[in-house]
Amino acid sequence: MAAFQAAYGAKFPKAVAKITDDVEVLLAFYDYPEQHWIHLRTTNPIEATFATVRHRTKVTKGPGSRAAGLAMAFKLIESAQARWRAVNAPHLVALVRAGAVFVNGKLVERPEDQSPSSAA
Repeated sequence: MAAFQAAYGAKFPKAVAKITDDVEVLLAFYDYPEQHWIHLRTTNPIEATFATVRHRTKVTKGPGSRAAGLAMAFKLIESAQARWRAVNAPHLVALVRAGAVFVNGKLVERPEDQSPSSAA
């Protein structure tokens, strides 16, 4: 990150600041299992899920009633679900949910506990 800032900071200070100010968020991708990286292509999976629904409502000029809109969204998502790709390494999902620590995509077996109570 320092090399990037040195190379481009003088010419593009605002653009470099956008990246360097939120470097932890930008690199949070590496806090997940390497096998899951292919699935983390977007920061907004909900938006990607509803892309089919948004496209269809544009084509039909709106769903009509609220009930018709909900029914159409449900059926479109149900249909799209058949084409969704399965998660790589599904056994790691439980570890992620349990709070396991991953560094550069690799599971850290014994992470250092840095909580104040462990120092006592």
